[in-house]
Amino acid sequence: MTEEETGGIAVEVQDSGVVVVKMNLGENRFNPTTLDGLEVALDQIEAIDGPSALVLTGEGKFFSNGLDLDWLAAADDQGRRQTLSRVYELFARLVEFPAPTVAAINGHVFAAGAMMALACDWRVMRDNRGFFCLPEADIGLVFVPGMNALITHRLSYGTAREAMLTGRRYNAPDALAAGIVDQVTSEDQVVPASIAIVEPLAAKPQHVQQGIKQGLSAAPIAALRAEAQAALTA
Repeated sequence: MTEEETGGIAVEVQDSGVVVVKMNLGENRFNPTTLDGLEVALDQIEAIDGPSALVLTGEGKFFSNGLDLDWLAAADDQGRRQTLSRVYELFARLVEFPAPTVAAINGHVFAAGAMMALACDWRVMRDNRGFFCLPEADIGLVFVPGMNALITHRLSYGTAREAMLTGRRYNAPDALAAGIVDQVTSEDQVVPASIAIVEPLAAKPQHVQQGIKQGLSAAPIAALRAEAQAALTA
């Protein structure tokens, strides 16, 4: 097992090929520093010659609270566009990632952070702390087409309608009942339970994994990539 950290993103490569990527940046909001670390981690996993799988998690009370709105407000127009483009590309990359992926949701998962969790193949949520929430209806934002495509692809119509129109905060049992997450467990078991899901799948050929995902999720992948391009050119 090897461990390293880049830009507040810790990467632990286990002997089985499972890679635990832990975001250690407080609320783990998306800004260039966070994105740099996540992109490096994904590059590292894709470069593994042999079994591989991704477990993505946070630290403490937050998985991710989404976009770093303070950073975006202070950035110039080019910086904002580039950062938003990278966020959309990150989601698309996760949806079609050439290895099994699971979001080990250790705490609050809001807005674009919730969308990153939805971009993973599976989701395991801590049972006693944290909410899944898409708060855009309460903060005056309309979901862009790429985000809309991702959410409505991963969630049933009824759940997407409720989550997107009401901004409901789902605790772990409610998120499980709504089909948002696949499993609920105690805080100390979130990562181990996530590893247990993907470890048996790690040896499956990467190009096959990616090809199947591209077929399953062609529409949201295309919509997110279009969004990434539009953010740069609008």
